[in-house]
Parts: sequence; C-alpha cells; structure tokens
Amino acid sequence: MECSDRLRKFLDDNNVQYTHTVHPLAYTAREVASVEHLPQREVAKTVIVWGDNGYHMVVLPANEVVDFQELRAALGLSHARLATEQEIGQLFGDCDLGAMPPFGNLYGMPVYVDSSLARDERIAFNAGTHRDVIHMRFEDYKRLVSPILVPIAREITMQHGW
Repeated sequence: MECSDRLRKFLDDNNVQYTHTVHPLAYTAREVASVEHLPQREVAKTVIVWGDNGYHMVVLPANEVVDFQELRAALGLSHARLATEQEIGQLFGDCDLGAMPPFGNLYGMPVYVDSSLARDERIAFNAGTHRDVIHMRFEDYKRLVSPILVPIAREITMQHGW
C-alpha cells in the first residue's frame, strides 16, 4: 500500500477529520507552505536522525532547522547525525524520498516534535509524496502519534557573504 493511502486509512480508522490537498510538485517544506498558502510555522517537516540507539523522527516547522546540540541533550545522545538518503529510502520505501509523513508510529520509530509546532491549532504535512498534503488539528495528531514535545529546533537565519 502506498504511504499516502496507508496514512489516510489510518486517519479514517481513527475517526480523524482532515483535509487532503494535491498541489504542484514541491520538494521542501518551505515550498509546500508557499503552494498551500500557509505560514511556514504551520507546515511540519519530517527529519530522520540517527543517534546512539537507532533512528529518530524529528518534526519541526518549515521555517526551522534541527538544533543538534538541543537534540542531543533532549534525547540523551552522545552523537546524532542526519540519516542519509539511502537510509531514508530503506526506512520509508512506500514514500517518495523526503516526503514521509510525521507518523513514526507507523514505522516503529519514536517521534520528537519541536514544541513550537504545538502553538498552532492546525498543522499540514507531506502525505508520502511531493504533491499530497494532509491538514489536520494538532491535538488529533498528538493523540494518534504520542510524540515527545521538546525544544529541538531553531529558526533559519539568513547568511550573508559579507
């Protein structure tokens, strides 16, 4: 079963109200926010990290990046790195590369959500492809996934070359 179908079946089976939209190809969470006409803080991006004891799913707003110092401290890891594209492809073989939804529970993976995502009532995220997006209440997401809310991200700062 494709990731998008699997995710929607999971949401339907759990009686969750959500909206499924399809948009032109968008590869980054920031691009998704743009084509969906949403603030970047409401679009959740999924990042896979390898740490001391395996893979971890980290979910943060589109306008933020993982703060690895905070991540290691929050998860009690001595080291952590981004998963490679090859690792992600193996872990999420039913999803387009980089379009996995923030549902680590469907893949046997712990989920850590940056606490800033909990500030908004709704979130949107890739549903397994670079065209499909699910919009739902954050409280429903929290109930279904049981993520650990931790401050693990920082805002993207623009770098100037001068």
